[in-house]
Amino acid sequence: MTDPIKRCRLVLVTPDIADAAELAAVTADALRGGDVASVIVPQHALDEKSFQKRCEALVPVIQAAGRVRPDGLHIEVGPTAMAEAVARHAPGLIVGGGNARERHAALSIGEAQPDYIMFGSIAGDIKPEPHSKNLALAEWWADMIEIPCVVMGGTSTAFVEDMAQTGAEFIVFGQAVFSNPAEAPRIVAEINAILDEKAPRFGR
Repeated sequence: MTDPIKRCRLVLVTPDIADAAELAAVTADALRGGDVASVIVPQHALDEKSFQKRCEALVPVIQAAGRVRPDGLHIEVGPTAMAEAVARHAPGLIVGGGNARERHAALSIGEAQPDYIMFGSIAGDIKPEPHSKNLALAEWWADMIEIPCVVMGGTSTAFVEDMAQTGAEFIVFGQAVFSNPAEAPRIVAEINAILDEKAPRFGR
């Protein structure tokens, strides 16, 4: 993930739409809404072949929107698996994520030097608000550690400012953006407008 904009930026998690062409179109529409730092494409319940087909449909769309290359690996694992992934794939690929449910786990994962650490799961947007524990962890991490952090949102965008105020470099939304695909570009634009107006600016 890159950060030329000196404020918190938006990351999107693509929805589980079976038709790859439809998913690509929905994602392209969302990206037209404004700045998106990165796009996470979950495997959901797909087998490897189907997931590869989905990625092949999405990658050109994401590239055409001018976002980062498909050069990342997001994994929700503990310290040992994260260390193994970093050793295997970095620096050729961006490796980040984690399974940081409390401070000790976060610090242990951070020792592997991932490119970012995430508070919350990409499948964790089940309530309107982001989990208060994830906000607290992100605030603690952003204040102490230089490794960028990402905080997962809920099903509502009403808490964008709260998420940004943690100091997290990135905030993530899935269902909040894609539950009504036709509204996705507008929602992305609204999130960016809030971040432009309300998000703290980074000095580093």
